[in-house]
Amino acid sequence: MLLGDKDTVVKKVIGALGIEQGFGDLLPEDKVEKVEDLKRKNPGSIIAFMGDGLNDAPVLAAADVGIAMGGLGSDAAIETADVVIQTDEPSKVATAIAIGRMTRRVVWQNIGFAFGVKLIVLALGAGGLATMWEAVFADVGVAFLAILNAVRIQRMTF
Repeated sequence: MLLGDKDTVVKKVIGALGIEQGFGDLLPEDKVEKVEDLKRKNPGSIIAFMGDGLNDAPVLAAADVGIAMGGLGSDAAIETADVVIQTDEPSKVATAIAIGRMTRRVVWQNIGFAFGVKLIVLALGAGGLATMWEAVFADVGVAFLAILNAVRIQRMTF
């Protein structure tokens, strides 16, 4: 946990939350330095940083994933961040991750389905077995089915 607050406050917060490490009294450049240090020490890891203030904009940019609190956050933090949580509820980060994973899964399903159907119709067309209707289905029908598949994401509860 990287905070600009007093170190004594940080120690109380990390103790209450069960966080392993926390650093207080940090200036924006100190936060950036800590994030860069974490990246060097853990090259395969993805570093996320959540902030809401003007002072957090540099470290939001330095992190692999910058998450800004949009309700009360500064414009600089919101513009710099990769993800903006509009409700200022940090618990929504888990929801955003679940939505992202589901979206990635559906995108790969749609890509695989589209390529599969188009390859089949292409092979049938090369053999003279596919008609115009199969080609239309391979184009418009697959796009329609992909859209219906993607709509499932909106109906999921997280």
